[in-house]
Amino acid sequence: MADMTYDSIKEMVKDAIAHQSRSVTDWHFGEPVYDGDPANDLCGEDGFRELVARQHWANFQLWHVEDRARRQDVTGDVIAGCKYAIDKLNQKRNDLIERVDECLIGSLNPLLPVESAERYNTETVGAALDRLSIQALKIYHMKEQCNRRDVDDVHVKECDAKVLTLQQQHDDLGCAIGELIDEYAAGTKKPKVYFQFKMYNDPSLNPELYAKKS
Repeated sequence: MADMTYDSIKEMVKDAIAHQSRSVTDWHFGEPVYDGDPANDLCGEDGFRELVARQHWANFQLWHVEDRARRQDVTGDVIAGCKYAIDKLNQKRNDLIERVDECLIGSLNPLLPVESAERYNTETVGAALDRLSIQALKIYHMKEQCNRRDVDDVHVKECDAKVLTLQQQHDDLGCAIGELIDEYAAGTKKPKVYFQFKMYNDPSLNPELYAKKS
């Protein structure tokens, strides 16, 4: 693979964002198959796109499980199952945000100015890509509302206006990621991986779990 540049990294990020939007539609017709591999060895351009796709897939599943969890015509067992699924998917989602950032920084490190300022952004590229993933899901499902036949024109017009706002927000955030990478190139900010250290699924950190064990 050719040596990466800031421009090629920005194109790599744009490609991953475009894949998020395309896959929302594709996955509603055929879901992807990802094995249980935690993908710890993925790196570089191909690894980055794969990690962003897997993180997006976690959000895709979360969206639909959370919709199901809000039903009131099902038993408590169904809602409990949704809660367990949501916890697991949130853990996977956050783990993959960290892996996306690790992969990106691995590509950026050879290019970073030696004397970069000790300044950091309010969120990482991985976290911003997570927000774009959710935005892509919102846009798809809001467009679904615009195509419903069982609602009035007011509902359709309101949803159509929301699609335009969501698309603008999506475009703005995509541009902001490119600008952040430019700041890395200029040495005015540094990239960094931030770890969530989620505690609720860890039996050694969640008191509701370790208290019962003891």
